[in-house]
Amino acid sequence: MERGNQTGTGNFVLLGFTDDPDLQSLLLGLFLSGYLVTVTGNLLIILAVISDSHLHTPMYFFLSNLSLADIGFTSTTIPKALRNIHTHSKGITFAGCVSQVYFFLLFGCQDNLLLTVMAYDRFVAICHPLHYVAIMSPWLCLLMALESWLVSVLGSLPDTLTILRLSFCTNIEIPHYFCDLPEILKLACSNTLINNIVVYTVAIVLGFFPLTIIFFSYSQIFSSILRISSDRGKYKAFSTCGSHLLVVSLFYGSSLGVYLSSVATQSSTMNLMASVMYTMVTPMMNPFIYSLRNRDIKVALGKVLTKMVLLSERFDARLS
Repeated sequence: MERGNQTGTGNFVLLGFTDDPDLQSLLLGLFLSGYLVTVTGNLLIILAVISDSHLHTPMYFFLSNLSLADIGFTSTTIPKALRNIHTHSKGITFAGCVSQVYFFLLFGCQDNLLLTVMAYDRFVAICHPLHYVAIMSPWLCLLMALESWLVSVLGSLPDTLTILRLSFCTNIEIPHYFCDLPEILKLACSNTLINNIVVYTVAIVLGFFPLTIIFFSYSQIFSSILRISSDRGKYKAFSTCGSHLLVVSLFYGSSLGVYLSSVATQSSTMNLMASVMYTMVTPMMNPFIYSLRNRDIKVALGKVLTKMVLLSERFDARLS
């Protein structure tokens, strides 16, 4: 294969799932439905938190930020995949590919950091309930949210910028439906040692350390719950963190599944299916998890939907 420097010009080829027209039509419908559900569900969560004063608490403030990050995370990959399936085109420019890598890492990192902050919030609420209001002040919550966004923006730069130093062979084919960083590094013609060092360093700092904080927080939470004498008190304490624990399990379970599938098998189909779970199913499930397990969210969502129906009826009445 011919070698050439493609850091500034040229196209990558996203092979996607299949070339079968019937399967592509099915994939288009599934991806479009999943994307619309994901965006709508997370937008409703954000609107519910903003519109209901009862939800102006640290937990729901961080939840609205998580929903925003999930919208960005799935919007980084799915719209391009939908366009490629619809137009039967597999090309993506080098600039587009690098941009996709950056925003994928940014929103993925933001999800990770927000889940960490939410774990700390639940730790304070259960382990130090009398000091919760004083510790989780509005200014601290705002500061933690801003810091998580800033760290995500800056932390995604090293992995992305080091791609620019690489040389690639012509007609590069990526066996994926989006520009996945490990797959890009596999196709580089130049030495990727520096890139791999940067990838592992960033993964340890922005992945391992936050996960350690989550584990520590929940070890303290479970220890506090076990010391509660009444079963009702235990259930009430656990219910306050049950939704977050389920989202954490889904997020890290799916991302670990992607890693294990890529290590254990060379099957591109298995890797693609695991990535769908990570990039689309998890962001889509988060609103359902919080809305189905949380009465306050249900009530707030009901109010938002009622207002939307009334506004729609008024708009229709004016048009008629």
